[in-house]
Amino acid sequence: MNIPLTSAALALLTVAMFLLRIFWSRVPPRLKSILIRASIAMIVLHGLFVATKWTTTSDRLNVLINWLAIAGYELLVLLFSRLPPRWLTLPSAIILLIPLFASSILVPLAHLFEPGSHAEVSLGDHLFYEVSPWSNVGGGNIGVDVLIYYHPPFAPFIRHKVQVIPFNDHECNSIATSVIAFPAKKTVLGRCPNWPSQPAGTRDKLLPLR
Repeated sequence: MNIPLTSAALALLTVAMFLLRIFWSRVPPRLKSILIRASIAMIVLHGLFVATKWTTTSDRLNVLINWLAIAGYELLVLLFSRLPPRWLTLPSAIILLIPLFASSILVPLAHLFEPGSHAEVSLGDHLFYEVSPWSNVGGGNIGVDVLIYYHPPFAPFIRHKVQVIPFNDHECNSIATSVIAFPAKKTVLGRCPNWPSQPAGTRDKLLPLR
C-alpha cells in the first residue's frame, strides 16, 4: 500500500483546488454551476456508500468516486474560504482540510495505485470474499482484511459489505487466510493457518453476517 505516493497525489490535488479557488472569478458561470453540483453529488454518493456499505463491484470505480468526493469536498471548503469575513473563513477552511491527510482517509485512497483488483472467491448463496492486504510500516506489522460481500442476483453491478475479518502476521500467516460461510446460521468463519514456528493449527474467527 503506497501511502507516500497517495499523500503526494492528495497534496497535488489540494494545490490544484487552491489554484482553482484563486482563479474562480475567471471561471464561466455555467462551469461554476457544474463544478459545484458535481462536487455535492460526489460527496453525497460517497457518503451513501460509506453509510449503507453498498458499493459497485468495481474496486477501481469505488476508489475513483472516493477521490472525486475528496476533490469536491476540497473545492467547496476552499470556496467557503472566499466568503467574508476572510479572517475567519480562511483559517476555518485550513482546519477542515487538515484531517484529509489522516491515515483513515489515505488508506482507502491508496487503493487507486494498487496494480490490480482483489480476486473474488465465491462462498455460495450470493456471498463472496476478497483478501485486502495492509501494512503498518511504523508498527512493523502486516496483515489482511477479509472483506465479505453479498451480491444481489437482481443487480450484478453492486455489492453489500456484510463483514470484515482482520488478521495480522503476529497472529498467523495472514496472506493464506480462507473463509467458510454458514448462511443458514448467518455466520462466517475466517481461518488463518499458523506459521511453521507456531503449534500446528489455525487461528479461527467466527463472526455474524450483518
